[in-house]
Amino acid sequence: MRAVVTGGASGIGRATALLLAARGADVAVLDLAGETVGAPLRGFKADVADDASVRAAVDAAVEALGGLDILVNNAGIGAAGTVADNPDEEWHRVLDVNVLGLVRVTRAALPSLRRSRHAAIVNTCSVAATAGLPQRALYSASKGAVLALTLAMAADHVREGIRVNCVNPGTTDTPWVGRLLDVAPDPEAERAALNARQPMGRLVGADEVAAAIVYLAGPAAASVTGTALAVDGGMQGLRLRPATT
Repeated sequence: MRAVVTGGASGIGRATALLLAARGADVAVLDLAGETVGAPLRGFKADVADDASVRAAVDAAVEALGGLDILVNNAGIGAAGTVADNPDEEWHRVLDVNVLGLVRVTRAALPSLRRSRHAAIVNTCSVAATAGLPQRALYSASKGAVLALTLAMAADHVREGIRVNCVNPGTTDTPWVGRLLDVAPDPEAERAALNARQPMGRLVGADEVAAAIVYLAGPAAASVTGTALAVDGGMQGLRLRPATT
């Protein structure tokens, strides 16, 4: 299998790329820091906010791989604040990366995916698409669009033999979350609050999200399309009573 993973230089993307490689796939990473990924991955520098950059990187990756079977649209950026807090420029930037970035990469990859007998696209969405989280208005809007896009893409391409799904992680222990904690007034208290927000009482592991992505991309999910797989420690679906001592 031949796979392209965007945002694969760190966090969920890197965990996914490495797991795909461990399962025998030839994997190309598209990332702003693509040259840093190292073996066994193939790195390509790409900015998903720039169409020319995306097309050049996808073309180079597909040529190096000899084709394409799996696309993981993982690249994304975060934002904090209520609907009143983020200026227009930040709204444009986050939507450009998180939504249009997915569109650009998929558009460039579709001709190669159509030639595959086992084509799959997996988008990294978020529990923010399905649960109202405080201080995440812009980020939630972008991931809500990713969820809707996943369903629309699945409908558009199912008869071409291309499956399209997404994963909805809860708060995941990644470098991005680490940076948010670093600037919090009380990082330990903030981490404790994030842990408590998820019914399992801890952050999701990047490897756990990667396992879900690889499942959706692989042959065991051959009949799965148009699905959002939650990997959120029960955050979306569970309503627990307060813990008793």
